[in-house]
Amino acid sequence: HVDHGKSSILDRIRNTCIIDNEAGAITQAIGASNVPIEIIKKFCSALKVKMDFTIPGLLFIDTPGHEAFTSLRKRGGNLADIAVLVVDINEGFKPQTIEAFEILKSFRTPFVIALNKIDLIDGFKVIDDLTDKSVLDNINAQDIAVQAKIEEKLYNIVAFIHEKFGMSADRFDRCDYAKQIPIIPCSAKKGIGIPKLLMVLTGLTQKYLEENLKCNIDDDSRAKGTILEIKNVEGLGLCMDAILYDGMIRVNDTLIIGDIKNNTITKVRGLFEPKKLSDMRDNKTKFRSIKSVVAASGVRILAPNINDAIAGMPFIAIASTNQDEINKAMDELTKEVTEVLIETDKEGIVVKADTIGSLEAMIKILRDKNIKIRSASIGNITKKDIADAESNYERDPLESVILGFNISVDTDIRNDKVKIITSNIIYRIIEDYEKWKIDEGRRIEEKELEGLTRPCKIEYLHNYTFRQSNPAVIGAEVIVGIMTSGMDIMKNNGEILTNIKEIQKNKESVKTAAKKDQVAISLPNVQVGRQINEGDIFYSAIPEDDFRKIKNLTKYLARDEVECLKEIAEIMRKKNPVWGV
Repeated sequence: HVDHGKSSILDRIRNTCIIDNEAGAITQAIGASNVPIEIIKKFCSALKVKMDFTIPGLLFIDTPGHEAFTSLRKRGGNLADIAVLVVDINEGFKPQTIEAFEILKSFRTPFVIALNKIDLIDGFKVIDDLTDKSVLDNINAQDIAVQAKIEEKLYNIVAFIHEKFGMSADRFDRCDYAKQIPIIPCSAKKGIGIPKLLMVLTGLTQKYLEENLKCNIDDDSRAKGTILEIKNVEGLGLCMDAILYDGMIRVNDTLIIGDIKNNTITKVRGLFEPKKLSDMRDNKTKFRSIKSVVAASGVRILAPNINDAIAGMPFIAIASTNQDEINKAMDELTKEVTEVLIETDKEGIVVKADTIGSLEAMIKILRDKNIKIRSASIGNITKKDIADAESNYERDPLESVILGFNISVDTDIRNDKVKIITSNIIYRIIEDYEKWKIDEGRRIEEKELEGLTRPCKIEYLHNYTFRQSNPAVIGAEVIVGIMTSGMDIMKNNGEILTNIKEIQKNKESVKTAAKKDQVAISLPNVQVGRQINEGDIFYSAIPEDDFRKIKNLTKYLARDEVECLKEIAEIMRKKNPVWGV
């Protein structure tokens, strides 16, 4: 998460200071750092734990906040084999942390939690002799009160994970690794807990992921990767920084880059890798020219005609120039890109995102919540998107919606019938949509209720006959509901008696009268002493269609209005037993 210390943890491992060169010390571009196994061994040696290391190292991808993290994908999942979710122990989960957790969960990416900044807990003493030793030695060396604070903060996070995501987590030494998420308390700034973090990562990778990590590097094999960034490099021109996650790429390979419209076919003119333990983003990083790169690696690729390439898109490099091989790779990429996009004429909302990875993450989370999607595509909101969303309006205005992640919309194409919700946090978009849906649904139903005859009960007051007929003018009190001028009324025989021509309150003409109001009303076509008498009770005469609609809207009626509705139904069903059913 933004300031929880992702880059500081990598920095501690790399002993470089990239973070000091970043605006506001927050990662601004994606970096990939290759950490060879020798470095990991060196870090872990102070822990005095016997462990066989079988992996060649770890490639850390540091993303500029979660937006780029959502773009890091390969077909069917997140690009990462395993992830480190960095959480500030003092701040707990922030929106971006929740976002990252949701995405890791939806893609089933295994991860560990680095509970950073324990050194900032009140009263925490940094003991120099212990910083590279076990984090538990550091915690046990603290005052009892500080230990209790660490434990309390850790368990607040464990409880939050259980409540919010229904998952179990615990400190690494008390954790069942097959069922729980391990939490490693640490301080990137002081180096506390970093050796244990590396050891847990390496151990988990070797135990659970080793089979998945085997790459194809036969001579005739292809390389697969994901674009991180397209950038102009001084002296080279337009290059693409990428993560190679499978196979081997060589200079002069044919490079096919996926796209929504047309795949790009070009040649690898040059390959450059940052020196070990440096970061691809660091301007001072020395890149050396190489002939080939084996996965998993961060690599800078020099190739012509890559102006249209987009971050997050997949690519395949093949040694062959055989057209059949190229066509096969193109078909694979087209399928990979288009299978994420959704285009139907069925019901559902419209979804837009800036990259294929973020679009896939959004679709996954929306589907987990059973939200139907009509179309999903990459790029800013267009007139076609507005038209697609608006076509839902007549059938269901609550689906006349566009959700957009990290994209913009021109004000001149906005439309009153289409609700547009955008943000750079996916789960915030979905929360806003769900809240809007409830509020808008209520507004629509309340509006629907406005046009219906509501249940109302009126008493003709004793000694308040002002005129006997043509029209009869009487004093009345509203017992239940709202009386409106023009409303038809009936007695308890279910026959329409007359309508309320006019209502006067304090000698002023009014359109409505509320419960307990005493008013004068004029009633045409009835005569006092014949059709009506003092003390009579009148009900609003509700048309059968209105009654059926109101039955589904009773949550907006007062309790006595609901009772009155039942009385009216009973009256009407004396004549017609299936009235309003």
